[in-house]
Amino acid sequence: MTTIAAPLTAWYAAHARDLPWRRPDCGAWGVLVSEFMLQQTPVTRVLRPWREWLDRWPAPESLAAAPVADAVRLWGTLGYPRRALWLHRTAARIVERHGGVVPRDVADLLELPGVGPYTARAIAVFAYGERHPVVDTNTRRVLARAVAGRSGPRAPSPHDLVAMEDVLPRDAAGAAIVNAAAMELGALVCVARAPRCGDCPLEDRCAWRAAGYPDTGDGRPRQARYEGSDRQARGAVLRVLRDAAGGTVPPARLAGAWPDIVQRDRAVASLLADGLAETTAGGLRLPG
Repeated sequence: MTTIAAPLTAWYAAHARDLPWRRPDCGAWGVLVSEFMLQQTPVTRVLRPWREWLDRWPAPESLAAAPVADAVRLWGTLGYPRRALWLHRTAARIVERHGGVVPRDVADLLELPGVGPYTARAIAVFAYGERHPVVDTNTRRVLARAVAGRSGPRAPSPHDLVAMEDVLPRDAAGAAIVNAAAMELGALVCVARAPRCGDCPLEDRCAWRAAGYPDTGDGRPRQARYEGSDRQARGAVLRVLRDAAGGTVPPARLAGAWPDIVQRDRAVASLLADGLAETTAGGLRLPG
């Protein structure tokens, strides 16, 4: 093992959270659903929706047979609701092309709607034990500090995978643990603000600590403010559509979803463009 793999593995064995998608009986579908939900969303917000989703749709076949509107409605307030559409389309693709079995090959996973390079590798590693480097925001922060001696990561780049590959043990099982351990350390200890360096298993070999904790800046792109944004307006309109008992929301009711008319119209247009809403004779509704 490399210099940080062994302490990461030992720390993870003692401190890893008991998350349902990490359990051996979860299955590849449960792992796939978790990876969709965890995109840009904290674990604490995902736990309940993940359980509700798997209770209702325990396999790709059950989700593929359900109306799209049900998927969007159950997605609730997780944010980035296109993920619900992608999950529904992915379930249909798995049924049509893979006999209802989540594929394990990264190339096959990349052909699923909404599955990018990170998600494909994560499913292959955490569902099937394949050996690939898996790098999320937390992992990049650990690598930046422990290996590169920086206070924060630079903008994402292909070099991130190279850096993680250098850390991984050669055996697939050990590599999967180190992938998970680096994410967990970044989420619980090597956090963005006020890292708990005294509790870190890499404290005695961290390049950032050895350099005296220099402030090297953070090269990640900043997300625009949410309050008052088009994203918030879009979420407000979608909430009204989800809560509509009769399915269709008439224009008069839709007008109360967001006070800025121009911004509300942009929100409606974007929902229609993304397939998250459709027009009817009486107004707007979730996709059928």
